Amino acid sequence: MRARIPMRSLVRVPWARILAAMATALTERYPDRPIPSVSAVARRAREPFPVLVATIISARTKDAVTGPAAERLLAAAPSPAALASLSETRIARLIYPAGFYRTKAGNLRAAARLLVERHGSRVPETMEDLLALPGVGRKTANLVRNLGFGLDGICVDTHVHRISNRMGWVATGSPAQTERALMALLPRRYWIPINELLVRWGQAVCAPLAPRCSECAAARWCGRAGVGRSR
Repeated sequence: MRARIPMRSLVRVPWARILAAMATALTERYPDRPIPSVSAVARRAREPFPVLVATIISARTKDAVTGPAAERLLAAAPSPAALASLSETRIARLIYPAGFYRTKAGNLRAAARLLVERHGSRVPETMEDLLALPGVGRKTANLVRNLGFGLDGICVDTHVHRISNRMGWVATGSPAQTERALMALLPRRYWIPINELLVRWGQAVCAPLAPRCSECAAARWCGRAGVGRSR
């Protein structure tokens, strides 16, 4: 089923004003809100392997857990070869209490082995090759391409999917549909930064239940789709 883009989203959207309002509010009103854990790893490491590891760990795991877990694992295994040499039990202990840590341990070790065997111990940059790695879906692949290689793409996680639909930019039923719809609407210069911005916005203001609409800097542009109770 193809994503349906609401007619009002086809009209020119003041993207610069909306996204600038959100960014300014985050800086001025919520200065203690940290950047997403994977973004923090990417800024420290500046290479794709740590981004891949942190993003695999981050699935269904809070940022407060993801960051330390990724740091522990990368300290013990800073390269694909080192990670492939660890046992799944050791990896699981290092990333605990990340969600589904045992499954992720198996995926991390298997992905590392494929990097060594097929890619010369380097993280590939193509979507096709990334999706062939265990534990890697489109969200992870896009984030690795964005933060690890600086390649354009829109990483759609739960925050991006929820807020894009709530604002009325899109009317989609899945993250994959949201990714395609946003690529058709959003100016390319915003493709990479939109994820970090909306993740922070979703954590600080636009929560899944009872969003803080009364203090939303983007309220004047929001369609409030599906919003019942708000604060």
